[in-house]
Amino acid sequence: MTMPWREYQFRTMTMVDLDAIMDIEPDLYLHPWSRGNFSDSLQSGYAAWVLQHTNHIIGYALMMFVLDEAHLLNLSIAKAYQKKGLGRYLLEYMIKQAKQHHATNMFLEVRTSNISAIALYENIGFNEMAIRRGYYPADPKVFKSGREDAVLMGLAI
Repeated sequence: MTMPWREYQFRTMTMVDLDAIMDIEPDLYLHPWSRGNFSDSLQSGYAAWVLQHTNHIIGYALMMFVLDEAHLLNLSIAKAYQKKGLGRYLLEYMIKQAKQHHATNMFLEVRTSNISAIALYENIGFNEMAIRRGYYPADPKVFKSGREDAVLMGLAI
């Protein structure tokens, strides 16, 4: 099934979007970003976009640029819109943005337990570079230390 991509629009994230984002973020993560995390990222000048469908925010992504590197900090699609190819669509958009900012490499961290995200990143061409031990807070019932490792992944662009 082909998605009618014209129904989805990208635009720059603003502070006004934080209410809608805060409706999505806690539904996706056990340890979600706070409003302050998003606000600080916008105030710091990080590149941030939202993905809209019929004027409703359904996804968002934030990226930091340092010299010729892009670091993807957050890429999220609302639960009701997952498994439709929109995560890939948003990721490809972020890669395009990184290229436009003359980045030559893109990096990200992903939870070792997030198998579907790792598969998406690998399918796009990201490679595992390292494991960051205890990088994420985690459910102590699942992870003895209360921390979960992250896979550091990179893509030459």
